[in-house]
Amino acid sequence: MRFFKEGKKIKKAAILFVLIVVAAVLFDIGRFFFYPDISLLKKTPVKTSFMEYREGLWRKEGKRRKIQQAWVPLSRVSPYIKKAVVIAEDGEFWSHEGFDFEAMEEALLKNIREGRIKAGGSTITQQLAKNLYLDPRKTPARKLKEGIIAWRLEREFSKKEILELYLNVAEWGDGIFGVEAASRRYFGKSSSELTPEEAARLVVVLPNPRRWSPVGNSRYVERRSRAVYRTMVRRGIVPVVQRWP
Repeated sequence: MRFFKEGKKIKKAAILFVLIVVAAVLFDIGRFFFYPDISLLKKTPVKTSFMEYREGLWRKEGKRRKIQQAWVPLSRVSPYIKKAVVIAEDGEFWSHEGFDFEAMEEALLKNIREGRIKAGGSTITQQLAKNLYLDPRKTPARKLKEGIIAWRLEREFSKKEILELYLNVAEWGDGIFGVEAASRRYFGKSSSELTPEEAARLVVVLPNPRRWSPVGNSRYVERRSRAVYRTMVRRGIVPVVQRWP
């Protein structure tokens, strides 16, 4: 009898522990409906969560490095970059409300086949949410937080404002953030001067900018950037006479 009573106590304690954990997780996710104050982004954004994450890794590795970033308004970014990033990263950017459910379904099926979280089907807005406030860990909780923030961003900002934010905070290499810093680092020029070919090369490395470089002999970068370039030609963004070099 005593053993039975102790067993019931342990069971109740276990249930209580699970309920506390679930409540803590729900609170941690739910707070993103109100926090952080995204209206502050209407001013020049402060250091992003991704930047702080990289700095933390450098400190652990004993590296003395600094974030490379130079803020630039959307009006001073090459039109080829603005077109290429939508083609490569989020084809339905101008029409969706923060989520591309077809892309998410494809990513889910791919993850099931792979047996792990490999693809996310994230839109530009979702990627912006992650870069601003979260970290690169691929967990269901982070995806939910990302979705909540993306939903809020779409209601607070115009599409052009979201694109400007994204192009200025996206990671483009180890410690390189934003299209202006990336353009100067890889091509030695301002982002306003980028050619269609350079724009295509820059945007195709965004899924993994610490693995791929816009310059060099990567077959992946060459193949994907050619595909983006051909799409720009087909849509009349680049004159047909401007062939890939």
